[in-house]
Amino acid sequence: MFRVIYMYVCPICKKRLRKLDNVWHCQNGHSFDIARKGYVNLLTTKGRNPKNAGDNAEMVNARTDFLDRNYYLPLAKKTAEVMGGLLENVKQPYIIDSGCGEGFYTVNYAKALPKAKFYGIDISKAAVAHCMTRIHCGNITNCEFAVASSFQLPFIDKFADLIVCTFAPVSNDEYARVLKDGGKLVVVSPSPRHLFELKEVLYEKPYENKPNVYGLNKFDESEEMIFEYPVVLESQEDILNLFTMTPYYYKTSAEAVEKLKKVNRLELTCGFSIRTFTKKRGF
Repeated sequence: MFRVIYMYVCPICKKRLRKLDNVWHCQNGHSFDIARKGYVNLLTTKGRNPKNAGDNAEMVNARTDFLDRNYYLPLAKKTAEVMGGLLENVKQPYIIDSGCGEGFYTVNYAKALPKAKFYGIDISKAAVAHCMTRIHCGNITNCEFAVASSFQLPFIDKFADLIVCTFAPVSNDEYARVLKDGGKLVVVSPSPRHLFELKEVLYEKPYENKPNVYGLNKFDESEEMIFEYPVVLESQEDILNLFTMTPYYYKTSAEAVEKLKKVNRLELTCGFSIRTFTKKRGF
């Protein structure tokens, strides 16, 4: 069992939040109700509308339908293996899944690391609501979720042992703030050849993915692992769901989309970069 710890901070005044019945509240009178499904919305209105931030319901459904086919399950297992190696000397680690999406990875990480307590955050209310469905259906007890931004993490300083970021924005300052001294960061992103065959269908001149530059000057990089494997999508539904959950959805012509809709089978390279970092001293 994990000890009770009030880890959230008020997104308005940064004072620690405490839980009373179904409400998180701070000493300055700001309060945040726990939704019926069990998550709390800590996303401020500054620069965004919390009602429609992040993935909408259509995108969440497409992502869920695709991920539940387990095409990316090998990635989830490999990343959990990496995380477990980094935390082998921590008895009860606290882990933040930053940009957790609809919870596929978080739940699989939590299953693989049952002694860890996970806190998932995402700016999409629809995605976080689905995270709660996942943990309720799977009887997962070591996860909590909140609607929040990676660039305004709703956690107390030096709280987490590890942050994992899977296909999501990376925040140098906030990650350094909430990680303990010597805390670990795992960043998962596409490898150069990830989904190259999909781009061969969509574009006349398909391109390899460029390496991400994160500017993590408060961290030392320990290792990069390239993890790749083939999959075969054998239905148009799976192909279109994959397309809908990628950035290509926003920048592909209608003509190319129509071309993709005629494809019923697609052999793909699933390729990922798993990079590990350690928080530097003094931050």
